[in-house]
Formats: sequence, structure tokens, C-alpha cells
Amino acid sequence: MDPETPFNISTSDGETLYAWHVLPLAKYTANEKALLDDPTGPAAQFTETAAFALLSTDPLSRLVINFHGNAGTVAQGWRTDTCRALSAGASGNIHVLAFDYRGFGYSTGSPDEQGLITDGVAAVQWAMDIAGIPPERIVLVGQSLGTAVAAAVAEQFARVSRIEFAGIVLIASFSDMPTLLLTYSISGLIPILSPLKPYPALQKWFLRYVRETWQTSLRIASLVRNSKKVNLHLIHAKNDFDISWKHAESLFYTAANATTASGMSLKQIDGAKFHQDLGEGGWIDSWNSDGMKKISKHMVRYGGNWTAT
Repeated sequence: MDPETPFNISTSDGETLYAWHVLPLAKYTANEKALLDDPTGPAAQFTETAAFALLSTDPLSRLVINFHGNAGTVAQGWRTDTCRALSAGASGNIHVLAFDYRGFGYSTGSPDEQGLITDGVAAVQWAMDIAGIPPERIVLVGQSLGTAVAAAVAEQFARVSRIEFAGIVLIASFSDMPTLLLTYSISGLIPILSPLKPYPALQKWFLRYVRETWQTSLRIASLVRNSKKVNLHLIHAKNDFDISWKHAESLFYTAANATTASGMSLKQIDGAKFHQDLGEGGWIDSWNSDGMKKISKHMVRYGGNWTAT
């Protein structure tokens, strides 16, 4: 039996999401006999399984909710390796919840911006209400498109319910879809709108027809302003030729600026941030607002856009 248990999550608008609960390896190994008695395949009554009990009854359990990118499903490519890596920090305590958005894989429905946000909210509500994991033991991790979904979900919980999570990690993020389209290149080779850079009026005309705008920059600012505590991490590769690392740079400044009442210039933020040079490992910029709102940007020199898959 694999450490992943498939099951379904229902959304508020009637869609069904295909999801995986990925057990920490040490937890799986210690409870293998009981887990082998669980039924194989999607669990119709997941809350009655041994895997669910290991998540919901352990006060030391931590949950990472993974929001994947736009290509494929939870089982695509090295996403299974990603799930395992996410739990590697504490192999006995860190569980992973991975799910497919509507219209992806076995999930029902058709994808759109509001629908994907609804899906993310449903996953978090399941974790808190069904599994009983409090938000201070939940980390949201988004990759590529998933960064926009995770940021929107975190912002909605902060603004509407004043719920704050243990951490939010955005890997290969972008400030908003229109800005991304101006710089995006497929595999770093096929540009989308950048050839029209000498013709700003024509670029603007094309961008008028972008329906899903994914305003992550605005949502990050709202998240920071509506939270008492924030633990936000931006991770990006300098050699990401699909999504420029400048997007993470922009989001870092946006988040840092939102911690202040009157706002700060980029120069002021650069003068006050903590910068750590890691040599070939890249660099880390950190912003700490009274120990309550912590924002970091970790730029690795190499890595490309593996995070989008």
C-alpha cells in the first residue's frame, strides 16, 4: 500500500474534488499493519480509515496543503516527489493534502478563477472542519498557478474570517496575469506578448481580453493588512525563463509595503530589509515587522521552472 490515500472533497457549489492525503513516511512505517487493513482506491468513508485517524487525532500533526500548477494532475510528473519532499522536514509529523482543481483529473466541473478559489477554500475548510487541524498547524504551499490560488485563499480567510495560517509559501509566483503575459515565454523559447513591447497600445488591446486576471499583488497586500500575524515566503529561481523572478521581487516589495501604515518607497524598503548572500545558493531578503509580520524572498540561482509542474 502507498502512503497516499485518495478521497473526495465537496465544494460549496456542488463540485467534487479528487484529493490525496499523503502520510509522513515514519508515521506510515510505524502503522503499516493498520494501514494495510484500509480499503484500496478512493476511500468512500475516508474519515473511518486508519490514515485519517493518524492525521486527525495526533496533536503534533502538521498539514501542508499543496496547490499545484496549471499542467496535469496530482499524480503528474514529479508531483508525487514534491509531496514527499514537503513532508521530509519532519517525517513523523508533516502530512500533505494534495488535490486537483475542478476540471483537472478526476475532479468535476470546469476551471475558472473563482472556481479554483472556491476549490482551495473547500480544501482548507475540510482540513479545519473535518480533519480538525487548526490553522496554526496548516501551511499553504502554492506552485506557479497554485501561488495565485493559495494567495487568494489565504487572503479570503484573513479578510472574511480573520483566520491566519502557520505559513504561506509561494514558489514561482507572479504578480498578476496581465503582467505575466507581457513577459511569459513557454519553456523560455516562445514569447507570448513580449514581441509586442514596441507597441504598447497593441499590448493593451490584447490584455483587455484577459478574463482571469489573478491579481495576486493586490491580494497579498490585502492579506498582510488584514492579518495580525503573517509568515510569507516567496521562492523563485533566477534562471526561471517562464516566469521571471522579477515577479517575486515585486510581490516582496508589495508585502513589505503593506506592513506599514503610510507606505514606503522601494529605496526605503531596500535600506531596511535584511539581505543574506548565499553565494551560488542565491540570496535571501527578509522583512520583519515587529516580529508579527515576517516576509522572506529566497532567490535560488538555478532551478528553472520545475516548480510549475
